[in-house]
Amino acid sequence: MAASKEDHQELHVLMVAFSAQSHINPLLRLGHSLLSKGLHVTLATTEVVYHPYFASSAAVPDSITINGIQVLFFSDGFNQEDRKNTNLDQYMEKIQIVGPTSLSNLIKNHFVAGPKKLACVINNPFVPWVADVAEEAGIPCACVWIQPCAVYVIYYRFYNELNQFPTATEPEKVVELPGFPLLRHQDLPSFVLPTNPFGSMPKVLSEMFRNVKKFKWVLANSFYELEKDAKDSMADLCPILPVGPLVPPSLLSEDEHDQKQDVGIEMWKPDDSCMKWLNNRAPGSVIYISFGSIMVPSAKQIESITVALKRTKRHFLWVMKTLEKSIVADGGGGIPLDFLEETREQGLVVSWCPQTKVLVHPATACFLTHCGWNSVLEAITAGTPLIAYPQWSDQPTNAKLISDVFRTGIRLEQDGDGFVGSQEVERAIEEIVGGSRSEEIRKNAEMLKLAAREAVADGGSSDRNIQLFVDQLIGKR
Repeated sequence: MAASKEDHQELHVLMVAFSAQSHINPLLRLGHSLLSKGLHVTLATTEVVYHPYFASSAAVPDSITINGIQVLFFSDGFNQEDRKNTNLDQYMEKIQIVGPTSLSNLIKNHFVAGPKKLACVINNPFVPWVADVAEEAGIPCACVWIQPCAVYVIYYRFYNELNQFPTATEPEKVVELPGFPLLRHQDLPSFVLPTNPFGSMPKVLSEMFRNVKKFKWVLANSFYELEKDAKDSMADLCPILPVGPLVPPSLLSEDEHDQKQDVGIEMWKPDDSCMKWLNNRAPGSVIYISFGSIMVPSAKQIESITVALKRTKRHFLWVMKTLEKSIVADGGGGIPLDFLEETREQGLVVSWCPQTKVLVHPATACFLTHCGWNSVLEAITAGTPLIAYPQWSDQPTNAKLISDVFRTGIRLEQDGDGFVGSQEVERAIEEIVGGSRSEEIRKNAEMLKLAAREAVADGGSSDRNIQLFVDQLIGKR
C-alpha cells in the first residue's frame, strides 16, 4: 500500500550523476517519478555541467531548479581550461580523488546541518565512490544502472570471475551465460575485452561490481518485459529492479500535456527545421541517422555511408555534429560538399535534431544508430526499427540485443577495425525497409512500444518497482 505524501513530507533523496547528458537525464526522469510519489528530490553533479547545459554565465550558482528538482553543483577538481586538455582516464582518476570530499561537504552543507532528512543517496555506475560517501554518512545508497540489465549481468559475472571471458591468449572465446544467447567477443562490452584502451573504466566498474553489496537497491533503466531473462538470471546473485524506460514522457503517451513535461537536459539546441522537412515526406520513407553526442565516424566511414545512401535513393535525415564539439575518430571529417549538392533533393543534414520527435514521425522508416542505450530505449518506446552500428562500451551488447533478443533491427557486419562497407550499409537499409524480415521487425517494434507504455503506466511493472522502492524508503524511516 502506497503511503500518502503527508507520511513522508520531509523525506529527501539525493541523486548524484556523472557529468554527461546520458547519465544525468535518466536520473532526472526517475527523480520526476519520485516527486510524483511524494518524495523531495535533489540532483548533484559537477560544475562542468552548468556552463554548456544551463547557462553561459561564468559564475556557477549554489543551485538551480528543473521542474521541481533542485540541482546542486560540486567541484571535480578542474578549472575550465585544464578540463579541455584532460583525457578520460585523467578525468576519472582526478574525480575519484576530489569527488568524495566535494560531495561530503555538499551533504553536510545542505542536509546534515539543515532541516532536510536525507533518506537515500542514488548514484549511477561511473561514480562508484558515492556509495562510500553515503556509507560514511550512514545513509542508504541505491544505484541507477543506465545500461541494459544484460550488460549489468555481464559485468557482474566478469568482475566477480563467475564465468570465462576472452583473454589475451583466447581473444575469440565464446561466452555462455544463463538467459543469454551465445556471446562472441564482438557482442561483449568493450571494457571487458583485453583490447580495451581505457584503463580507468575497468577500474571504476571493477570497484562497483566487487562492492555491489554496498547498494541497498540497484534500479535499472529498462523494463521487465524487455529483459525478463537477464533480470531473472540475477535473482539469486544480486537482484536488479527495472524502473524504466526513463525516456521523455512524450514517447510514452499521446497526451499533449506530456509533450512539455520532460525534465531532461539537451547538450545542444536542436534544429527544428527538420520537422518541416519530414512533414513533406511520405510515411515510412526516411532513413534517420545519428551517432550520438560523442562519436564522429572516420572520413572513410562517412564516405561509405554516403555511397550507400546514393545507391538506395531513399530519403535520409542525417545528424552530423560540428567537429569542435565532438570527439573525432582518426581521420574524422564532415560530410563531403559534393555529396550534399548531389543529394539536395534526397536528404537533409543537420547539426542536431529533436530526436524523440523524429523517431515518432510517420515519415521515419528506421534509425541507423551507434546503439547508445538512451537512443535504443527511445527507439523502442517509439516503435522505430533499428540499424545497429556499435562502437564501444555497452554498444556492442546493445546491438546483439537489438538483432537477436529484441528482434527490432539489423546489426551491420563490421570488419576487424569496426569499418562497415557501403554494400553492407545498403543491404541493411533495403532489408529493414522492405526486405523479408521487415514486417517481423516492425511487428516486434510495435509490440515492445506497447509493452514499454504498460510498464510505466499506473500498476505496470516499472511503476510497481518504483513504488516498492519508495515504500521501503518510508519503512526505513
